[in-house]
Amino acid sequence: MIQLEDVQKAKRVIKEVANRTPVMTSRTLDRQCGARIFLKCENFQRAGSFKFRGAFNALSTLNDRERSAGVVTHSSGNHAQALALAAAVSGVRAKIVMPRGSSPVKIEAVKGYGAEVVLCENSLASREETAGSLIASESLTLIHPYNDERVIAGAGTAAMELLEETGPLDLLLAPVGGGGLLSGTSTAAKGLYPEIKVWGVEPAGADDAYRSFHSGELIPQTDPQTIADGLRTSLGDKTFEIITERVDNIILAEENEIIRAMRFLWERMKIVVEPSGAVSLVPVLEGRLPSGKDIRVGVILSGGNVNLQAFFDTLK
Repeated sequence: MIQLEDVQKAKRVIKEVANRTPVMTSRTLDRQCGARIFLKCENFQRAGSFKFRGAFNALSTLNDRERSAGVVTHSSGNHAQALALAAAVSGVRAKIVMPRGSSPVKIEAVKGYGAEVVLCENSLASREETAGSLIASESLTLIHPYNDERVIAGAGTAAMELLEETGPLDLLLAPVGGGGLLSGTSTAAKGLYPEIKVWGVEPAGADDAYRSFHSGELIPQTDPQTIADGLRTSLGDKTFEIITERVDNIILAEENEIIRAMRFLWERMKIVVEPSGAVSLVPVLEGRLPSGKDIRVGVILSGGNVNLQAFFDTLK
């Protein structure tokens, strides 16, 4: 299981290539919820999400043979773009397995970063089988989207940066899908400030992490139904172990609440955040924070990759 030292090492590795994203505040938000809120804006990260941190950190560990052969992953979203960009920056060949139903915008973004896209059927089994075939035939190294300690350590650097700027917080909120960000966040936060509370926030329509956490048994995702497409994945064995030990709670967000959180961020703070990234703001806006006067709360907004094509089409 990774420790604080692994996140600190990852932070040194990515320092020169990743953006140190801003921490933003809002008087309106503070007044509305009666707390002091600090937003870590990973929507301003390279490739549009926190995923670049873990992808680059993972690539930094490759040996010469692995670098020469190249890497592979399976993803329909932010990890696909992040690994493609990290591979380009690192000078490593990358193949990205993406379902045929993936957004054309995302497929083109991955290609734009220089990676080769390999399409598969719209199922996890097909994604894993296609990636496995490429590993067997081309000796590629798998960089898993979240169930990889190198990726988890890189993801934790966002929370570490946040806490460097804010100092001690009472509560830190992060989205949870596959659990890489929440695992890294809890590792960094608890390592720096053992008394801090760390909560994961998950869509009610994709609640495997919630059910797994509260039952103590890893329960796979079955039929996720949520606008937060980046959070439809199941926890991995590595992320479940870390979350079980270091996270204090996982709570659910309804679809209308996720949309309200997005709308607040877009309208009041003028920042574009995707549904998966806005999920972590729901407890703040919906009055679900712990009781206590003037508590200090950190919120990780995990990404901003929204397909705006339909909106701009209406302006033609």
